[in-house]
Amino acid sequence: MGADFSTRIDRREVTSTKWQTYDDDVLPLWVADMDIAVPDCVQQALTQRIAHGVYGYANPPVAMRSTLSEWSRSHYDWAIENEWQHWLPGVVPALHIAAQALCAADEEVLVITPIYPPFLKVAQHTQRRMVTAPMAEPSEANGQRWTLDFEAMERAVTPKTRLLLWCHPHNPTGRVFDDSELAALAAFVERHDLLVCSDELHCDLILDGTAHRPFAKSAPQIAHRTITLWAASKTFNIAGLTCACAVIPDPALRSRFAAACEGWMPSHNVLGMVATEAAYRDGEPWRQQLVEHLQGNVALIQSYVDRWPNARFLPPQATYLGWIDLRQANLGDNPQQTLLKDARVALSDGADFGNPGFVRINFGTTRDILEEALQRIDRCIATRQP
Repeated sequence: MGADFSTRIDRREVTSTKWQTYDDDVLPLWVADMDIAVPDCVQQALTQRIAHGVYGYANPPVAMRSTLSEWSRSHYDWAIENEWQHWLPGVVPALHIAAQALCAADEEVLVITPIYPPFLKVAQHTQRRMVTAPMAEPSEANGQRWTLDFEAMERAVTPKTRLLLWCHPHNPTGRVFDDSELAALAAFVERHDLLVCSDELHCDLILDGTAHRPFAKSAPQIAHRTITLWAASKTFNIAGLTCACAVIPDPALRSRFAAACEGWMPSHNVLGMVATEAAYRDGEPWRQQLVEHLQGNVALIQSYVDRWPNARFLPPQATYLGWIDLRQANLGDNPQQTLLKDARVALSDGADFGNPGFVRINFGTTRDILEEALQRIDRCIATRQP
C-alpha cells in the first residue's frame, strides 16, 4: 500500500509545539517535525505494545540494537556492533552529555556555523567555552555550495579546543559532505587532537542520490575519537517519542559518555524503543516513498524562489529543511519576522543558526500546505519590490 503524504492532519487538536506556538492563522514551517503520519508498521507496533497495558522501566532490547546494526550495514556498509550503542532520549541531550563528559571546564567546544541552534547553546549550558568558525558561502570558487572553511577553522581552534560538534548531513544547509571534505576534516581533527560528536540524524533522508558516509566509517583513523548520533526520529517522524542512539566504537570513550549520563538522563522511553525497532525493521518502503515526496517539495520551493528578486535557494542534498538567503530580498533586517507578520508564515530565523538574513523552511509537510505557504510568501515579496 502506498504511503499517504497528501492528507492534512489537524495537529492543533493535540499538543504540538509546531502548530500551537503561533496564532491559528499562521502556517508553521519551522521546527523540524513533519505533518505526516508515521508508517503503518510503526503505528501497528505501538498499538500492539499499548494493548499490553504496562509501561514500566525497560532496557534497550537486543532486537532494537540489532535492527540498527543491520540498518547501518545494509544502508551504509558500516558494520557497527550492538555493544557500541548507548541509547538515550535524544540527540540534543547527547550533545550536552558529550561536552560535559569530554571537556574540562576550561576547555573549548568548536562549532561551525550556520548550525542547528542547540549546538550554539551547548557550551553555555555545560559551562564550557565555545569557539566558532563560519562555513564558506556558495561561490564560483567552491562550486556554488556551502563548504568547510578550513582557514577559518584553523584561526578559531586553540590549544584549549577539545571537542568538535559536527553535523552531517548538515542542518540547515542540507549539505552531504563528500570524501575529500571528510578526509580533510579527519586530518584537522587529528592535527588538533580533537574528539568529535557527529550528529548524523538526517542521514536517511538523502534527496539527490548522493551516498551518505558516516564520518567514523569514512575516516577509520578517527573512529576511536568519534561519537555518532543516530535516531529514527526525523526520518520516521517519531521525534516526540524521544529515542536516540550514540554509536561509540571506542570502549573508553563509550564508558566516559555512559558515566556522564548517569543521573542526568531519564529512563528509556518504552514506546520510543518499540517505534524505533519497527521503523528500522520494516519502514524502508515507506522511507523511499517519503524521499520521493520530499524531492517534489524541493522542486516546488525552487519554482517559487526562482521568481523572488535577489533570493537564493540551493536545493538541499538531504533533510526536509531548506535554507533560503533573503538578505537582499527587500524584507528588512529580519526577513523571518517580516514573513511572520505580513505573510503569516512561520519559518526559522537564520540568526538563531548564526546567519541573520536567512530563513529555514521545513518542507516536511503536505504539498498543499507547502504551496499555500509559498503563495503567501510570494505575495508578500511582490508587494515589497520597488
